[in-house]
Amino acid sequence: MHLNARQAEIVELAKSRGRVQVDELAAHFDITPQTIRMDLNALCSSKILARFHGGALYPETRKNVEYETRRQIAAEEKAAIGAETAKLIPDQSALFMNIGTTTEAVGHSLVNHKGLMVVTNNINVANNLRLYPSFEVAIAGGVVRHSDGGIVGEAAIDFINQFRVDYAVIGASAIDPDGSLLDFDFREVKVAQAIITNARHVILVADSTKFKRRAPVVIAQLAQVDTFVTDKITEPSIRRICAEGDVRVIETAA
Repeated sequence: MHLNARQAEIVELAKSRGRVQVDELAAHFDITPQTIRMDLNALCSSKILARFHGGALYPETRKNVEYETRRQIAAEEKAAIGAETAKLIPDQSALFMNIGTTTEAVGHSLVNHKGLMVVTNNINVANNLRLYPSFEVAIAGGVVRHSDGGIVGEAAIDFINQFRVDYAVIGASAIDPDGSLLDFDFREVKVAQAIITNARHVILVADSTKFKRRAPVVIAQLAQVDTFVTDKITEPSIRRICAEGDVRVIETAA
């Protein structure tokens, strides 16, 4: 589902409040309740929100949003982040890329590079980049998640630990105001931690909606990354943590 501007704002309101109601949204957007109901029905059919009588709920934070739907959230911002991140990766480099729709956007922007070695636990990244003869793609073994094609588990960690690469491109499901990078699946987090450990330069890619989300498992702290590429930083505490930790910030919407 492609979200229009109003639907995207409805999702953000639901994230921040936990739930939204038809009458409140109709007044907020100055449109009819019938139009709001159509928006909510579409969002609930795509499993972005969960319907109840008179409104809709944002899904529990223990559960991630359906992967295909996540691709459509902040799609333009992710594309811009991907293009800017690709500029940081020189030809003939070796890099890790982990699971996530934003890391996939980076992959799409790398296709004109030459001589890259890409090590990933993301089937979608591997399937895209394998088409380019100048790339060498190494994919981790392990348990494949049905939801997003991510490969997790001890076998994936052991595979990652065989490498020492120039760059790591990692995503996160949420970023806490205290600088914690968060995700939903502890198995994915273990792989991400191995990726961070075995890279010389760590690039975090995450759009600004991640500042409004919550997830239960800590990947790392923002101060552990070297470069943070985002569309914009909306939390003053995040900007302060980056400055204090000497994290380079690139804002594509600045």
